[in-house]
Amino acid sequence: MNKLYAKAMHVAGTYDVTTPENSVVLYSVSFQPTKENRDKAFAFVKDNPDKMMIEHTDCGAKLVELGLAGSGCGLKDEEIADIWAVASKRFISAAQGEITAFVNNADPRSVFVRMELPTLLSNEKIHTVNGMDKKKFARQFNL
Repeated sequence: MNKLYAKAMHVAGTYDVTTPENSVVLYSVSFQPTKENRDKAFAFVKDNPDKMMIEHTDCGAKLVELGLAGSGCGLKDEEIADIWAVASKRFISAAQGEITAFVNNADPRSVFVRMELPTLLSNEKIHTVNGMDKKKFARQFNL
């Protein structure tokens, strides 16, 4: 197993992902032609310093430091996605309250639709997404 992959998986599975209540911001860019949702999420967090994306947790910051913010780190795209999926599942499992999500045109194959949305639906401490009941929000993705 690649040393970077093993180290990144350790980070994804163990580093802190906790956030204050009502602070989590998600975005979906998997299988999309642009990074527009990510750019909007970063701009939103910049204008709302009480909000946090996974990159702002100890776990996410370390993964970015390891070069996993994009390709070019020597790992396959699937490996990078697997690492972020582990971290993201923990991030959403620890979240509480309101979630803000930049997920326009989220692809059914995306990490958001396949893993993050089911995780937030099963988290009893998350109540709303973008100001609406989380179950109502999820219906737009056929969940």
